[in-house]
Amino acid sequence: MAEDVISFDHVSKKFSLHRERARSFQDLALGLLRRDEKVTPYEERETFWALKDVSFSINQGETVGIIGPNGAGKSTILKLLTRIIEPTSGHVEISGRVGALLELGAGFHPDLNGRENIYMYGSILGLNRVEIDQRLDEIITFAELERFIDVPVKHYSSGMYVRLGFSVAVHTEPEVLLIDEVLAVGDQEFRHKCLLKIESMQQKGLTIVLVSHNMEQISQVCDRVVWIDQGHLKASGVVAEVIKEYTGSVVAEEHRLRSETLSTLPANGQAAEKVDNDSLPMKRWGNGDIVITAMRLLESDGCAARTFHPDQSMRVEFDYAVRNPVDDWPAFGIAIYRKDGLWCYGTNTGIDGYGFTQAALPAAGTMVAKLSAVQLLEGEYTIDLAVHSTDSESMYDYVKNGLRFNVVNPGGDRGVFRPELDWHLYERNEE
Repeated sequence: MAEDVISFDHVSKKFSLHRERARSFQDLALGLLRRDEKVTPYEERETFWALKDVSFSINQGETVGIIGPNGAGKSTILKLLTRIIEPTSGHVEISGRVGALLELGAGFHPDLNGRENIYMYGSILGLNRVEIDQRLDEIITFAELERFIDVPVKHYSSGMYVRLGFSVAVHTEPEVLLIDEVLAVGDQEFRHKCLLKIESMQQKGLTIVLVSHNMEQISQVCDRVVWIDQGHLKASGVVAEVIKEYTGSVVAEEHRLRSETLSTLPANGQAAEKVDNDSLPMKRWGNGDIVITAMRLLESDGCAARTFHPDQSMRVEFDYAVRNPVDDWPAFGIAIYRKDGLWCYGTNTGIDGYGFTQAALPAAGTMVAKLSAVQLLEGEYTIDLAVHSTDSESMYDYVKNGLRFNVVNPGGDRGVFRPELDWHLYERNEE
């Protein structure tokens, strides 16, 4: 009977998110522009469970793929295995020296050059200086960075980061290799080289855990698949069967979202809270003079959607109703947050200079915000929606985490946003 190298025994992991809540989007924007003026925010603490009672084991010599949507808990599993974080409950056991390639640039110091980072990263992975000396030339050659090895890594491209990180990880002679989605970065030739290296390590009996959205890659190298969804273990077993079940669920979810025409909110304008199954609570506050009665996230063709590409357009719509007369036209605003709490963008009609000319605010209407391109990179995001007075003194209605969407990025860019960028090459005459 094969020996378990990795064991997850009823593992759960909880994270706390700390956010500051200003009275309005205008407060947020002015706070950034006027740093000498203090804006009094309200601190919020939210918790979510990245993993919930997950149990599985991996035998020595197995290559296991971990699949699931963004935010499912896949990377949390790898971080638990490397002891970067500890479980909230349950037990994680792993036997043998671990080599890990978790995220772009992890373990590197940007001001050190490639050679210096090899020594630093190698020591993190358990090698002493003599052992790194013995492997140094091989690491540099495999990474194809001979010309750039003495350049500070802050000047490296994402592909160079991956080449160096992968090369160090596989040349530490690990017994367990953990690889996150980083193999999606870099040129096709080097990815093929990495897969060949993985195959050679498999033949030597190495245990490998691979997180990837590339189902073809998972099918090519994995013996078994673990499917994680919203922190739960959905399935574990034969590669083809689990992938078929997973992709079927993705298609079904997309069809369900496209068939929806709106997401209806409680129309009371007072504090309300809804908790859905991805553990980010929908919260609401305001005096109720104007209330948001429904909201929609649409593609350019008007179909409801939850998954976008960075260059895809997005349409945010929210219906409102006036319950009590207000003195002036209100400001309508939106803010976009990444699921980990990073504030990506926030604005309102007042900040953007949209002055509506009607003599009076219609008693009911629909406000539409059109984004010509999402320009965010891969991840899970939420949208807050708000209606408040133009002077920011009165919050009529604020819906936190009202809309949710995913961004998938087949192009392989990494970071938070994708600007419009053109590359040009100009010949320079040397005299």
